Amino acid sequence: MKQARHGWYRAAGKRLGDVAGSLIGLVVLAPVFIVIGLVVALLLGRPVFFNQVRPGLLGVPFRMIKFRSMTDARDSSGQLLPDVRRLGAFGRFLRVSSLDELPELWNVLLGHMSIVGPRPLLMEYLPLYSREERRRHEVRPGITGWAQVNGRNAIRWEQKFELDIWYVDHLSWQLDLKIIALTVWRVLKREGVNPADETVMPRFTGSGTDGK
Repeated sequence: MKQARHGWYRAAGKRLGDVAGSLIGLVVLAPVFIVIGLVVALLLGRPVFFNQVRPGLLGVPFRMIKFRSMTDARDSSGQLLPDVRRLGAFGRFLRVSSLDELPELWNVLLGHMSIVGPRPLLMEYLPLYSREERRRHEVRPGITGWAQVNGRNAIRWEQKFELDIWYVDHLSWQLDLKIIALTVWRVLKREGVNPADETVMPRFTGSGTDGK
């Protein structure tokens, strides 16, 4: 494993900051949680939260929680409709504003995630990564990250992974503060939320390597 700078921050400082930041966020944003939860229940139905198992630090699974942004609309045979058809105007607003990500502060408090780090993707992607791409799991996944402030869903998977690994190798408190500040700016400008030609990000199908 390559050594990142600021080992003291990686070892303890980052986690302390995550605990403090998530506690403050959960308390301060409690009214926002209540309002969003009520609107989600009214417009999209229940449950209000969407949870899914994702790979965390070193690929260890955890259950990530978000506000739901899609309905449970199904076709005549009972199968869920494609994501694009289940993502309505309010769901798009939640994603564009990143408000659907707020419940992940609870994951941060529990130690499953960090405020800043590579985004936790699907468990089924794990066997598809190359050896270098797997290095994104050397740190806790984050609510926001270096890839999110450098294109988010508007860049290719390979670019995302390169940015994730760059973050792993350059992790520092200065970089984390920069990413948080850029995240606020990107969300306000609504940049990079959707891929250039898609409503939702296409699934990762492998990088064309042999996985070694």
